[in-house]
Amino acid sequence: MSRNREYSLRFYEYLCQKIGSEEDVKARRITSTVCDIGNRSFKLIRSGSNGEGLYLKGSDLDIMVIYSNCTVYEYNSEIPVINKTIPLVMDTEDTQPCFTKLRIVRGHSLSYIAEVVLHTDHKGEVFSSKLFKETELDRLSTKYEFFYKIHGPCMADINNQLDLAICFKCDKWISHSEPWIKRSREKWPSADVISKIISCGVLFVPIGSKGSINEHIEWRLSFSVAEKFLIFSFNHAQLLCYALLKIFLREIVDKDKCLKGLLCSYFIKTVMFWILEESDPSIWRPDNIIPCFQACLHRLLYCVENDILLHYFIPENNLFYLRFNKINRNKLCKLLQISYQHGVQFLFSAETLNCYPNCPFEINQSLIGNARLVNEIHGTLSCGIYVGEENIYMLLRTLLHRSRSAMSAAIFTFFLSRAHQTVPHCSLIPRGSNIQSYLKLKNIISHLLVGLHSDAVTGWIMLASFFYEQKYYFTSLYIINHTLLKCTDEKIQLDPSFVKRSLNWNQINALNMVTNENLITSLKTLTMNILHFGERSLIIPTELQLEVQKDAYIIYPTPYAHFLGFLCCYHLSDYSSCNHFMHQLLQDFENILIIKIETDAFVLCHIPKCIAIAYQMLGETKKATFWLQVAWR
Repeated sequence: MSRNREYSLRFYEYLCQKIGSEEDVKARRITSTVCDIGNRSFKLIRSGSNGEGLYLKGSDLDIMVIYSNCTVYEYNSEIPVINKTIPLVMDTEDTQPCFTKLRIVRGHSLSYIAEVVLHTDHKGEVFSSKLFKETELDRLSTKYEFFYKIHGPCMADINNQLDLAICFKCDKWISHSEPWIKRSREKWPSADVISKIISCGVLFVPIGSKGSINEHIEWRLSFSVAEKFLIFSFNHAQLLCYALLKIFLREIVDKDKCLKGLLCSYFIKTVMFWILEESDPSIWRPDNIIPCFQACLHRLLYCVENDILLHYFIPENNLFYLRFNKINRNKLCKLLQISYQHGVQFLFSAETLNCYPNCPFEINQSLIGNARLVNEIHGTLSCGIYVGEENIYMLLRTLLHRSRSAMSAAIFTFFLSRAHQTVPHCSLIPRGSNIQSYLKLKNIISHLLVGLHSDAVTGWIMLASFFYEQKYYFTSLYIINHTLLKCTDEKIQLDPSFVKRSLNWNQINALNMVTNENLITSLKTLTMNILHFGERSLIIPTELQLEVQKDAYIIYPTPYAHFLGFLCCYHLSDYSSCNHFMHQLLQDFENILIIKIETDAFVLCHIPKCIAIAYQMLGETKKATFWLQVAWR
């Protein structure tokens, strides 16, 4: 083997450890897909790096929600006679390629669409993309405080960690992108991938062409689903080159204040698509990854120098049209030229890759086997997506018919267990008939018992909460004490923070100890989900019922277990044990503040609320008032 090929292979192995191996990426993608399947009353699609199976420093979570009450059609003639959704028709008159107006069809009911999002022009009424975003932001920010601003076509949170785009869908592949299907190409993408892409249609996101007089009423065509299929068809060398380009953009180009924002991830993705379509797939090998990356960098330099980057599906749209001025283009070209001349060594100034020069010959793998997969699933779940009870059968059907690997089956089983935990939240126990009540109780307990397999702790606490509400205080207390023994330092906390936390040494050692176990056993033994009580939950304690009247209730398992233990002891008049659990609850809050866990305020505030309720029950009103004030800070 030549020295260059050997160096490429070593660098590839390092990237597999640093960015993710094929197995790591597969685990992330399956988990992400299950999260999408497991959502409730709307179709949700993860896009961006998270949806692609890449966890890169600084990446946010991009989510697209398809607005199911409206359907887009290219022509009026395509609208069916019987239509359960409101039809919108594309109008590309006076719009740039990749943009359209969405026209309201006369004679169809608009009862549930606020008049405020409609705009009247010389041809009738159209949906205003600007007003639609503003209306949706008002609606979402009322219910979820973390939605804070509009960011392009999305609603974003205050920390820029979540972008949510609400979009419309056309179920057919539109004529504007028809030439892409028959375009001359090498071997990529395959006919099978093209067929899948065509079947998924096109999305429309609320943003107009910058500078257009109709910008406020235009919508951009989005091929996010198609792009996800294309990226899923990358081999691992191609995916790693794509990841390297994203790291180069985020950690080198964007570090220069004059260049920040000039390029974006979508441009990087488009460059990759063109290169792969035009190149021989056989060159994309682990032992050739450095020359491949150099080719990508050279192509990007060419595009910037010539102010041209054609949209992959609709080439009439030049993404670099009027993108640069002379000064910033020259500066960007100079940086790209220097990077190209230095090769991958220039990448080692990036934070993600700066350790490579110190360990090129011996790559440290702190996690091995299933331990790595558990860590990857932990990373995906840190994005705060919950599985709804309505989709248990969908998850089960997918598990039975589409899970072809042990990893896939384990991940689906893990999520199925989580889904079963949610059913009892909305299960009313009928009064009057003892037989009906008994059967319903039996059904609820069966769901909770299946839910025990989702992690080491949460299922048990849900079961304890149910028994508490049924006034089986001794049973609940027994389960609580059993569960608290499992709340140890090596458990991996799965929470709704959008930041993936680093593992501590105890967690790494514990994971490696179970590396020979099957994946579902590892997940069940070493993970600890956050507790999530649905809106109007029927198994949350009576003392917390007000908290779930309008929204879900989310809290860490250990403080909740201590609060539930306090409630059980209070009703059993065991005030000595009440004081013990109270002390533990106070300690929980103090520990969270000391170690400065990155968490959302709406999760953290529930702990002082529990403390306030406990003090109020003990008759210590002043302390209760103080802790309520802490909760609202």
